[in-house]
Amino acid sequence: MSDTPAPRPQPETRSAYKAFRRIGTRWMDNDAYGHVNNVVYYSWFDTVVNAHLIEQGALDIQLSPVIGLVIETHCNYFSSIEFPQDVEAGLRVAQAGRSSVRYEVGLFAAGEPLTAAKGHFVHVYVDRVTRRPAPLPARLREVLEALR
Repeated sequence: MSDTPAPRPQPETRSAYKAFRRIGTRWMDNDAYGHVNNVVYYSWFDTVVNAHLIEQGALDIQLSPVIGLVIETHCNYFSSIEFPQDVEAGLRVAQAGRSSVRYEVGLFAAGEPLTAAKGHFVHVYVDRVTRRPAPLPARLREVLEALR
């Protein structure tokens, strides 16, 4: 085991991401300290990933036989976001396996060049009925490839 600390996460630029979605903040997103509460960031991760999959025809939330379940999330924070700022969420795929995907999300205050926060979100895709791991469907693989 090394005594050398891991490198500190750093903000990233917009060019690190493949697709973007604008998300409006809401009055209720702010916490007592006057900035968006950390739990809201995870909601934004969920929104950007699933909205992209739905819009690209890779997910039908009512009928898809294979669905993604979140098994891991992580977020690093660099600067505050607060209502009434808009957020521009960048999305990319870091890794795709047989039945799992690691999505990476960068959250930018509207118009800012560097991430205010960045993190990841891991889905394991399972059969909707049995909840057992299932191979990634062909259309999903195509959409993921465009995000690499």
